[in-house]
Amino acid sequence: MDLKIGLILKTLFSLLLAFFSLSSAVAQLTYATLRVDYDSAWQYKNLKIIPIRQKGGGQGGAGAGGIVSLSQAIHQGLVTVSERGTASTENVHWLRINNHSDKSVYVAGGEIIAGGRQDRMITRDTILAPTMKDQYVPVMCVEEGRWSDKEKKFAYSNFANPHLRKVLDSGKNQVLVWKEIERQLTEGHFKNNTLAYLSREGDKKGKKDKKAITPDDEYFNFFRDKFMHTDSTIVGFACVSGNKVIGSDIFAGPELFYGQLEPLLHGYIDDAIIFGAPVNLPDPPLKQYMDKLLKDERSQEDFVRKNGKIFRQNGQVIHVNTFLRDN
Repeated sequence: MDLKIGLILKTLFSLLLAFFSLSSAVAQLTYATLRVDYDSAWQYKNLKIIPIRQKGGGQGGAGAGGIVSLSQAIHQGLVTVSERGTASTENVHWLRINNHSDKSVYVAGGEIIAGGRQDRMITRDTILAPTMKDQYVPVMCVEEGRWSDKEKKFAYSNFANPHLRKVLDSGKNQVLVWKEIERQLTEGHFKNNTLAYLSREGDKKGKKDKKAITPDDEYFNFFRDKFMHTDSTIVGFACVSGNKVIGSDIFAGPELFYGQLEPLLHGYIDDAIIFGAPVNLPDPPLKQYMDKLLKDERSQEDFVRKNGKIFRQNGQVIHVNTFLRDN
């Protein structure tokens, strides 16, 4: 009898150990659950994108749990974005978002919302619950020279480029954000009446032929086509320009990734055009970068602490984002 009990206890212990090991793996975004598909990398001019795929066919993850991206929620009319109030000193760093749907909405740091009394950039990742109550997200100004008396209609305007996202996450410092925007506007010779980050878009498209294809469009059409004609196991990517990895974004599931894909592409393309160069990074440095990011949980924590951020919800890693390394 004692032998049977011992065998039963040993079996239960093994099952519990396997369960907790699996739960830990699922909660993380590392090589335990992901693989970097170097053989399927796509390159166009100054930008190379390396897909990161979920092992096991891409099933499950945060995207399967009813979470939609902010861009999807705004375009589908699931949320309403508004100012918290009229006084700039009290309300410039907050936006009110009302979620009218039965789905949670994922909001990511670095996403830009245009309009209102001033264009803003969301400062940190969060998930908005499906409730009719007012919910507030922290933001920073990306249009230094405007605080309008009249509130314009808000519109979603993609992710900022990795250079600006890095400045944002390095210290949440409004002055440094303004300085980086001014630097990009000045170096790109963009019109900047209100020092608006998004004034670059109007300048690039402000020509007689409204249907003309811009360099941004060429990049975007190329990469969107590649993503649309592959399988749905992709949950993220790493981007290379010149001889550097300029950043990566990885999500907990394919649905959430594809909800963020187009806004992210715009940000990375912008960075490659303004700051990039023809791709000439050998595979070994790229793989070293990815090993530090994905080897295991401890390695990822150490790497991201200096080079990005990790967003978790109830112990589940939802989003890992890295930037160009300083060293």
